[in-house]
Amino acid sequence: MSLLRRATPDEQFAEVTRATVDLQVADELRSKLRRSYEREQPLVIKAGFDPNRPDLHLGHTLLLTRMRRFQDFGHEVVFLIGDFTAMIGDPSGKNITRPALSREEVLANAESYKTQVLKVLDPQRTKIRFNSEWLDALGTEGTVRLAAHWPLARMLERDDFKTRFREGRSISMHELLYPLFQGYDSVALKADVELGSTDQLFNLLVGRTLMREYGLEPQVILTGPILEGLDARMEDGRIVGEKMSKSLDNYVGVAEPPSEMFGKLMSISDDLMWRYAELLSGRPLEAIQADRDRVARGELHPKAVKVAFAREVVARFHGTEAGAAAAEEFERRFSRREVDPERFPEHVVATGAARVPLVRALLDAQLVASTSEARRLIAQGAVKVDGERVSDPKAELAPGTHLVQVGKLRAARITVR
Repeated sequence: MSLLRRATPDEQFAEVTRATVDLQVADELRSKLRRSYEREQPLVIKAGFDPNRPDLHLGHTLLLTRMRRFQDFGHEVVFLIGDFTAMIGDPSGKNITRPALSREEVLANAESYKTQVLKVLDPQRTKIRFNSEWLDALGTEGTVRLAAHWPLARMLERDDFKTRFREGRSISMHELLYPLFQGYDSVALKADVELGSTDQLFNLLVGRTLMREYGLEPQVILTGPILEGLDARMEDGRIVGEKMSKSLDNYVGVAEPPSEMFGKLMSISDDLMWRYAELLSGRPLEAIQADRDRVARGELHPKAVKVAFAREVVARFHGTEAGAAAAEEFERRFSRREVDPERFPEHVVATGAARVPLVRALLDAQLVASTSEARRLIAQGAVKVDGERVSDPKAELAPGTHLVQVGKLRAARITVR
């Protein structure tokens, strides 16, 4: 059976639109899916990524997960690397002009992106394109003609531009061109659907309008939510917290070791687990809701659901065997309370003083990525020294060897001398 006939148009619609924030326009998407199903002709699904940084975390993969759902139904997925637009910098949500990147920086980051995204998308069925293919060729005349399709007044309707204009902040001309270039990507690819995050809605709508201007059937737009970080919590019936971010040390990096990734996912609250499962899991919504109902009835422990989810995510980025091994390691070291000090690496901190700050020791032993992460974890009670929980960020280690544990899976024997 063709992948395009694997599910009915209604079943496909339910899966690809799950956790959608903006859908422009639902009836058009249903029509496109129905036409694709009847003709066995795949839709062109586009999502663009500007390679501004070399590494991705799970928050970045929300779009990739939605792309994979389309892909699993047989549609053509185009992972568009904005090597041209990255040199401008998307001004969405920014109050200042973003610094431009060099072509060399962009291409280096793009290579890292290509490796990481194919851990989510099917390498055999993913088209990777660079928007410099058509934007470099557009030239001065083409850019002027493109700009003629969009009034300045409408460009200044965008929230960030409107705010900056009202407050007298600088808006550079190249920033005004960015939404037009992104929109032209959809024209060049003849996209049926474009995916993005909520802060991209204006740019995506520009693409929809430009396609009409160029005599093409306009793309459907789907935007998704922004993923909350590991420390998000439930308040008044809703999940609240800062978005997942490396700078806030509340992220799960897609290139992190399996045990680290698994342990971080097991640390989230039970409430946040359902949010993550809905946004990131490859399981059908019906299956996730069935588990939630069983938990509510007391027939299933939430930890079992969380283990299965963490194992699925680790397997996605590191393989099935790594997912199983991470689950077993977590069970052995945490659930069974099996802590063997001899198994942990040893690190020596040499200091001229009698004692060494615990924050420095954690950083030197590579148990944390930064001093801010060390302080945060200590304040949260996630650090133990010789089996005793430490909550004072100003704590120090006395001379000697100490077993220091950070969270559930990181530990080392630190010798101070």
